[in-house]
Amino acid sequence: MTIKEFQDFIREKYYARDSERGSAGTFLWFVEEVGELASALAGDDQKNKEEEFADVLAWLCTLANINDIDLTEAVRKYTAGNMKGFKPK
Repeated sequence: MTIKEFQDFIREKYYARDSERGSAGTFLWFVEEVGELASALAGDDQKNKEEEFADVLAWLCTLANINDIDLTEAVRKYTAGNMKGFKPK
């Protein structure tokens, strides 16, 4: 699944409710998930870390969606002109 596909999936599933909450309220949920990720990173439970990374990514997609940001386009800031010779591991 690509970033775009995941962002579209999150939009289809949650956009109506999330857009009603607005950016400020949604950002608070995002920050809460970042805090949970921080706690998970301090521990040894790999499954919990994976779940918290997924939650942070989902809430980031939600914030992007309600602010009309295409994350695939946004990450071009890092990839534009820098992919030449790049070989994924």
